[in-house]
Amino acid sequence: MGEKSGNPDDILAMFVRAANNHEFELDITLQYQGALVTGTTTSAKNYLEYLTDTFKDGNEVAEAIADKFSQAVDGMEEEEQNDFQFIHLKDAKIYLGDSQPTPSQSKVSWRGKLADVNGFFLGHIKEKKTSTKSKSKATSEKK
Repeated sequence: MGEKSGNPDDILAMFVRAANNHEFELDITLQYQGALVTGTTTSAKNYLEYLTDTFKDGNEVAEAIADKFSQAVDGMEEEEQNDFQFIHLKDAKIYLGDSQPTPSQSKVSWRGKLADVNGFFLGHIKEKKTSTKSKSKATSEKK
């Protein structure tokens, strides 16, 4: 699609535009600066609302930060957005090599620079669940 170095992929940019303007959600995995980041696309507005909720009910500084995020959300509601520099994922997990994902237990929202995404595929990485029953069976078969 004729991307130049440093410019975001046109297809990925289309997904981000749809997420921001139409609340479009898509399970996706990104190759991002040596890591795999997996999650569900979400709008910048939803991401900022998540940050607002994270900081509200905190100390005075946290409340001031929450107010700034809330003001940004209000500004976004007034017009359709077309110039996107960031992609936002909810329920994100980050994989480096064969390691367990970060975070391993909690759900987080993630923000990355769209132009820094090296590649992507549709769908998200599911963790392999190992049950104690299958571990016991494997151990007993070795004996």
